[in-house]
Amino acid sequence: MITYDRLFVAGTWTEPSDAELLEIVSPHDGSVIGRAAQARPADIDRAVAAARASFDAGVWSSVAPAERVAVLRQFNALREENAERIAELISLENGSALWFTRAGQPGLTRQANAYLKAAEEFGWEETLTPSDPASPVRSVVRREAVGVVAAVIPWNSPFSSATSKIIPALLAGNSVVLKVSPENSLSMGFLAELLERVGLPQGVVSVLPADRETSEHLVSHPDVDKIAFTGSTRAGRRIASIAGEQLKRVSLELGGKSAAVILPDADIATAVAGLKFSSLLNNGEACIAQTRILAPRERYEEVVTALKDLVESLKVGDPGDPDTFIGPMIRRDQQQRVLDYVELGIREGARLVTGGPQVPAGLEAGYYVTPTVFADVDNSMRIAQEEVFGPVLVVIAYDDEDDAVRIANDSEYGLSGGVWSADEAHALAVARRIRTGTVTVNGASVGFDGPFGGFKASGIGREYGSVGLGSYTEYKTVTV
Repeated sequence: MITYDRLFVAGTWTEPSDAELLEIVSPHDGSVIGRAAQARPADIDRAVAAARASFDAGVWSSVAPAERVAVLRQFNALREENAERIAELISLENGSALWFTRAGQPGLTRQANAYLKAAEEFGWEETLTPSDPASPVRSVVRREAVGVVAAVIPWNSPFSSATSKIIPALLAGNSVVLKVSPENSLSMGFLAELLERVGLPQGVVSVLPADRETSEHLVSHPDVDKIAFTGSTRAGRRIASIAGEQLKRVSLELGGKSAAVILPDADIATAVAGLKFSSLLNNGEACIAQTRILAPRERYEEVVTALKDLVESLKVGDPGDPDTFIGPMIRRDQQQRVLDYVELGIREGARLVTGGPQVPAGLEAGYYVTPTVFADVDNSMRIAQEEVFGPVLVVIAYDDEDDAVRIANDSEYGLSGGVWSADEAHALAVARRIRTGTVTVNGASVGFDGPFGGFKASGIGREYGSVGLGSYTEYKTVTV
């Protein structure tokens, strides 16, 4: 049993305003695996006040960028040393298969290294060459911290979401209040322990698990200068409205319904083997999951059969078992949501190829769903337009390349996507036509040096690399 009976406020473990602890249950069997204090508005107020005071006093923002880089590099090394513990905690509380949480650890290193490299090369202060050589005025452009950052993250990939925000925010000199999901109280409690060991100045960082109502109190707080949010598009719209009313800076990484375009020349076996990871990572609870599979009409049944064989070969079960590929959904209501979408797909007239609304035999105590593939799907169906956030794939036929691009772009979302082809240059040409923030070719992993984010309802702003770091700064021009 893991217990966090205090909150990490302003760099110190403190008594919560509400002493009642939330029970954290295993998605695998419903057993209690931990208990943790939850933040209330009073705790948010304390954290924001400390962040405001630390920022205004310059205890971190005035530290030289090279020194901030050194501290965050130390944090990254400490996280690497504890990679297995982090993987186990996330798997335990989220139901994410252990293969996935372990595989994600090197990605966290690459993410952090990209930010650290960007900070070392960043133009913190530059003197511009005048466009008019006769001008007596020269301009000095500075990049300064925004101030107090409210970072709000979802439950599905907590460490990645947390570090994608706190690392650049701290590198830029901000003070940060990180609001995490109650379901992640254990892994995020451990994150707080690592931050404590790094020795940041008092007041600079808080890590608070809290419910939605308390989240809204945080993002609405008048002393918060920027909101960095990852989560649903619905919640993102609410946060954007609050930011608009208060003229806060805001970045939003939201939902997706990404398409994988299999071109006629693609090797189907290779493509489907890659979609095992691109479409079904993290039990399908991933915003970047490519869950719309676009197949050429002349090879449609070949793709459907290959996907059926793949999905039926995957082991569903205890996420702590190294052989498990797909674990449970994180909560009972999330399980029901996915099952409802499977029922909806049947009612909409899609062909159920494999899976269905039944819970896998022997796993009724947990929050499991049977991985499902639908064929004969029209892109106008709700199962093709709405984010299911579970292991449910739809296969859509297209007539020609223009039709494939049209279908891929026929979505309110634009977060991710993929193209599969034997001709890399041709795949790249198709990728350029897809209106989405990230497109992978032949199963390439998402890079961390380039910007990541969404078009349309998939968000505002970008994370990762120098662009992500820059989003936590303000421009100041001094003319001399």
